[in-house]
Amino acid sequence: MRRRTDPAIRMPSRRSALLAMLLAVGLFSLMDAGLKLLSVRYPPLQVATLRGAASLPLVVGWALLTAGARSLLSVRWPLHLLRGVLGIGMMASFVFALRTLPLSTAYSIFFVAPLLITALSVPLLGERVGPRRWGAIAIGLAGVLVVLRPSSEGLATWAGLAVLLSALAYAVSAISVRLLSRTDTSQAMVVWMMGLMTLGAGLLAARGWVAIRAPDLPIIAGIGVAGALGQVAITEAFRRGEASAIAPLEYTALVWGVGLDLALWGVLPDAMTWLGAGIIIGSGLYLMRREWANNEAMPGAIAATPTQYP
Repeated sequence: MRRRTDPAIRMPSRRSALLAMLLAVGLFSLMDAGLKLLSVRYPPLQVATLRGAASLPLVVGWALLTAGARSLLSVRWPLHLLRGVLGIGMMASFVFALRTLPLSTAYSIFFVAPLLITALSVPLLGERVGPRRWGAIAIGLAGVLVVLRPSSEGLATWAGLAVLLSALAYAVSAISVRLLSRTDTSQAMVVWMMGLMTLGAGLLAARGWVAIRAPDLPIIAGIGVAGALGQVAITEAFRRGEASAIAPLEYTALVWGVGLDLALWGVLPDAMTWLGAGIIIGSGLYLMRREWANNEAMPGAIAATPTQYP
């Protein structure tokens, strides 16, 4: 017989999980605004290097305090190396897109990632996806086309395609997290992805490295702090709350994107971007609902572990 927890006992933990998730989304959005500011002055791979290097000391300190050094060494290296490569591609593509796209538009396209995770779980994890979820994936992809508007006047540019590439890398990385979570800690996944991304992107960026301007140092420091604190907050959110309850809060990033776009760059999304974002978000929420129902039916199913935002 399953033991039920008193709802009055669960409520504080659930509330703190929701607040932690909202905090994480806000911190990652501020980090992305900093990346956009840097993207016009430095190459994408250099910005990816700076993002990783600025957060790495803080993330390592958090990992050592919460899980200890041993948790960082006993890991499945092939999958961590794969995640490092994916992290470089994800970050460099997203930074490249931010040179020309508003944050809100980039977020609207990037919201296709949960749909891609579901689609890729079939060939990569052997999971079964029913016709309703395939329909939601198709509708979500149609929403991406609405945002991109593939015409001579639309946004189907290299920047829009770069966000799609970033979302694809994120999706594959999230699937690797499902595999790694069986044996490795969240701390190990975060530290090694950040470290390998910093090292790999730094080596690739070395030849075209641009001298860092002194006025940009506070922005780089802010990116590091926001990225590290955001990772701690999202890990706490998933530790304290149910994934099905807190994952939809990721979509509040669009509110942050619109606010930051207006405050820093004086731009707002047009009607087609709002429409496409609504279609993508609606499809994603439906998929999350179906995923929650499937996990309820199969208690042994593996829940996704929080991964790293771009």
